Amino acid sequence: MATRTTGRRLLRAAGYASVAGAVGAGTLYYIYRPHDVPGLDAAHVPPPTYNDGGVFKAPNFPREKTRAEQIADLKASAGTAFKQASSKIVGALKGGEEQAQSNDEVYDLLVIGGGATGTGIALDAATRGLKVACVDRDDFASGTSSKSTKLVHGGVRYLEKAVWELDLNQYNLVVEALRERRYFLDTAPHLSSWLPIMIPIQKWWQAPYFWAGTKFYDFLAGSENIESSYFMTRSKALDVFPMLKKEGLFGALVYYDGAHNDSRMNTSIAMTAALYGATMVNHLEVTALEKDENGRLCGAKVKDNIAAADGGKDEFTIKARGIINATGPFTDGMRKLDDPTVQEIVAPSSGVHVILPGYFSPSDMGLLDPATSDGRVIFFLPWQGNTIAGTTDAPCDILQNPVAGEQEIEWILSEIRNYLHPEINVRRGDVLAAWSGIRPLVRDPKKGKSEGLVRNHLVTTSPSGLITISGGKWTTYRQMAEEAVDEALKEFPISTRAVPNPPLVSGVDGFHEDMNLDGSCKTHQVRLVGAHGYSKTLFINLIQHYGIETEVAKHLTESYGDRAWQVAALCEPTEQRYPVRGTRISTLYPYVDGEVRYAVRHEYAQSAVDVLARRTRLAFLNAQAALEALPQVIDLMAEELKWNKGRREKEWKDAVTFLGSMGLPKGKLELTRADVEAGKVGKYVDEEYGMYARHDKPEETLESDSKFSTGHNPVMNPESPANA
Repeated sequence: MATRTTGRRLLRAAGYASVAGAVGAGTLYYIYRPHDVPGLDAAHVPPPTYNDGGVFKAPNFPREKTRAEQIADLKASAGTAFKQASSKIVGALKGGEEQAQSNDEVYDLLVIGGGATGTGIALDAATRGLKVACVDRDDFASGTSSKSTKLVHGGVRYLEKAVWELDLNQYNLVVEALRERRYFLDTAPHLSSWLPIMIPIQKWWQAPYFWAGTKFYDFLAGSENIESSYFMTRSKALDVFPMLKKEGLFGALVYYDGAHNDSRMNTSIAMTAALYGATMVNHLEVTALEKDENGRLCGAKVKDNIAAADGGKDEFTIKARGIINATGPFTDGMRKLDDPTVQEIVAPSSGVHVILPGYFSPSDMGLLDPATSDGRVIFFLPWQGNTIAGTTDAPCDILQNPVAGEQEIEWILSEIRNYLHPEINVRRGDVLAAWSGIRPLVRDPKKGKSEGLVRNHLVTTSPSGLITISGGKWTTYRQMAEEAVDEALKEFPISTRAVPNPPLVSGVDGFHEDMNLDGSCKTHQVRLVGAHGYSKTLFINLIQHYGIETEVAKHLTESYGDRAWQVAALCEPTEQRYPVRGTRISTLYPYVDGEVRYAVRHEYAQSAVDVLARRTRLAFLNAQAALEALPQVIDLMAEELKWNKGRREKEWKDAVTFLGSMGLPKGKLELTRADVEAGKVGKYVDEEYGMYARHDKPEETLESDSKFSTGHNPVMNPESPANA
């Protein structure tokens, strides 16, 4: 009997051990299983090669319509509408053929707003076979869409609020964003990537708390997750992030989110929509909305701000069966063009960010401070070779180019100093750029603080038929666009159509998109311009063929994907041994002359600010470097767009004013082009040194221990035997 009992106990123990082992093995496999990491796959299409005759065969990318051609299409919609009365008579006599031709010119949808949501709607509609136009009074991504934190994320702070406040809306927002995060990375791997983010832990009891939170975050991502979060010991955290303050540091939790180049992503969405047939026009301002005899919206009056900048005037009407308002912070202004008595629904909130030199953070690790002095969250992230820090969160007025206030900048710097090593002095003069972006949060009358506002989006329709899409966040732009088009299909007399012959966006014969554009939403599969031929090693092919610098080649492939071939081809030869092509517009950053030409010819850039701020990111990375590059940018654009002297002067004035909103010191706003070309950008008066100088005064530097006297060049001694 005793033997039998002992045997049962052994079997039971072995069973428990087996179950525990299986669970442990399964957990380890789940954590360390092979991952399908976006961007690591081979390019969807092969890179260009040399044919049998030794001739280089570049990709044959499809041509996008010029801005002038796009405007002509817009005018055609109204031109035929004015003839509808006569067309009905002719159509009755000729079996309706003429009437059908007239209706073909009218747009199914007119989207107002060229940010992430507006261009996303245009791409969604175009890939469903709808005739769609998208206009913006400024440039694509000129507002909030270029002034984000540069993250593609579900939002760990939203998840924390959802759990503690039992808020289902916040929970659903996180789940939706985590799904969209993967689509983001799949459709534009050249513009987005995974980024590990560290959460410093000060107390031992925070470790299980943050561990549980990040694991729940991983769990919600499900199969769309890439890397699992993990704990990092104190010594390892300091090794990876040596700038951290050692005192009181227990360890760190690391989780993964996405990072991206926001305005280049926005531009790529717009250009992809244009290739699929959408009419995309920037710098075209809506001045009025038109209604038919039944009080339903049927079009909009617009004016061309570029024609006005050239001293001319071009105003006309666009006719459309439906209009969608996607103007972000300016949503209520457009709604009041439809109905002046409408109640406002947007609660604008200012988010200030600052840019610091790249040496303040590791190049491949971000940091999240979950407990700032006032309870807000602050990110500290590597971006484009520099470090971005932010953000604030406060109610604000709605302005076209808001300025980051000194109080907000100092608050961010103060919070940064709290978790960096005391020996690292973060000075006001280290701020290379600073800007304020306006979040278009949806107003909840039950909550007073903007921190309590969620970035849920809202789709509403006015009695006259104006569909408004408001709120939301960058990561969920695609889902927002899909819902807006779905609503338009219910509200307006339009229907989707299959797209049997989609454009060959890849530019390589025989490599079409592996999808069926049957009229349903397919934007989660549509690769954006530049994605098809992109791979992590594409920059090597670029160097070998065009002889451009390695840093420049990496930058071009990560900003333009396979379109880097076109950009490199537009770079002027340097007449030097190396680099063979590519003249930098700033010695500090890898932006080159070919990018300016490409922006004008292939991305609808119409102003110097378009190039400095949104086609390249120089204005966001370093306001003073952007000012130094401004003369060259204006000259290159003037050559492309045939600007006269008056237009060049206007571009200078407008660009300097804009750079003032990007943190350019006030003392630099009065500099002329001659001053900049004479090298006066880096010079400061005494009272500016403490605030804007990037270095100590010459008399404050340490004396050199060189044996040679000041001003003496030891390699050019006229008495040297070599010169005898």
